[in-house]
Amino acid sequence: MDRRTFLRLSGLTAAGFAAAAPALPFQSEKSGLKITGIRLVDPKPKHPLPAYTVSKDAWSTGGVEVASPMSIYPEYKAMRSLFQPDPGKLPGFTVEITTDKGVMGYGQGGPAGGPLVEQHFTKLLMGKDPFDIERNWDIMWRSSMSYDRAGIGMHAISGVDLALWDLIGNALNTPVYKLIGGKTKERIPAYCTGNDIDQHIEFGFKRLKLAIPHGPADGLEGMRKNYALVKSTREKLGPDGDIMLDCWMSWNERYTMEMADMLGPLRVYWMEECLPPHDYEGFGRLNANIRSTRIVTGEHEYNRYGYRQLLEHRCAAIWQADIHWVGGLTELRKIAAMAAAYDIPVIPHVGGTFDGVHFTMATVNAPWSEMFMPSPGGPKSVYEQWGEQNNVTRGPEGIYTRPSEKPGFGWDVTV
Repeated sequence: MDRRTFLRLSGLTAAGFAAAAPALPFQSEKSGLKITGIRLVDPKPKHPLPAYTVSKDAWSTGGVEVASPMSIYPEYKAMRSLFQPDPGKLPGFTVEITTDKGVMGYGQGGPAGGPLVEQHFTKLLMGKDPFDIERNWDIMWRSSMSYDRAGIGMHAISGVDLALWDLIGNALNTPVYKLIGGKTKERIPAYCTGNDIDQHIEFGFKRLKLAIPHGPADGLEGMRKNYALVKSTREKLGPDGDIMLDCWMSWNERYTMEMADMLGPLRVYWMEECLPPHDYEGFGRLNANIRSTRIVTGEHEYNRYGYRQLLEHRCAAIWQADIHWVGGLTELRKIAAMAAAYDIPVIPHVGGTFDGVHFTMATVNAPWSEMFMPSPGGPKSVYEQWGEQNNVTRGPEGIYTRPSEKPGFGWDVTV
């Protein structure tokens, strides 16, 4: 359905949209749509990347050691897969929402959230107007806070919320980023996460985030190995590129302070999630005392109330909310607004995905996107196609991305 047809069918007028708030021009209007279906789906890309055998030397967080909160237990230390749920047991999910006029939307949510969508939120949202985005979010939030105010409950809300935003964009034949404020930058500088360093530099990235392999359980020798990884990366990247470290909740305050001192000459841009996410006081002390780098966190923080704790304890120089975990786009926009009042950048975890990049394009205090390249070992066509799918361009800051201009989030799948 194109925008003109939708407006005619639903009784909306251009004047009606113009009279509403500029950032969300549809929210004061009734769309004429009713939600008639909510189901979990397994979407397949219409244009999948070519299959190939990954290089035997490729880095992977599933098969190599990465520091984690479980590193203190030798039987779980070697790799994350030893302590995480088995594949397919508690997966993330994709939800499809359909309406009485045939307009639909898709959204992704975090691990284990799917059953809550099917068994709880479906009965609350059937028959509702999908354009009532704030009301629908609040209904899900208030109805589920008795059993989960973070984690799985927010994973479930996130998927539904994103599907509603996609549906609205499809109904109005408009990309989501234009619904929430339009362009704030011509293109988005990106960084690449993972330790396939040579591949990422060769592709053109000038900002790299490393998964740190060692923590306190490895003692001084582990610290030296961490230093060697960062030093090697700095030598390959050159003096002007940016290096970030993902410490994944696995360090403690003393260890973080010592690593910051050791790594100071290598000019690390940030150290991420050094402590368990609930240790607000510890993050506050690190952020106050470390001057050689930035302390950042937020990947495993949930909703605006969690981020208020980060703010009140002055925990971080940058916030890293995940759009699929934090409550979807609706909640992420509130978090970003709170951050903007204190000049705190928001650089979402996995923010270079096809949906998250819409938030970054439309948000002034969201300067970069995080990206993940396909593993090494494939033919050139794999990386060219991946670049095309992510609207990759190159320039002074290395690799850039931007959102799709298709309606909604630009899903290109079959279900």
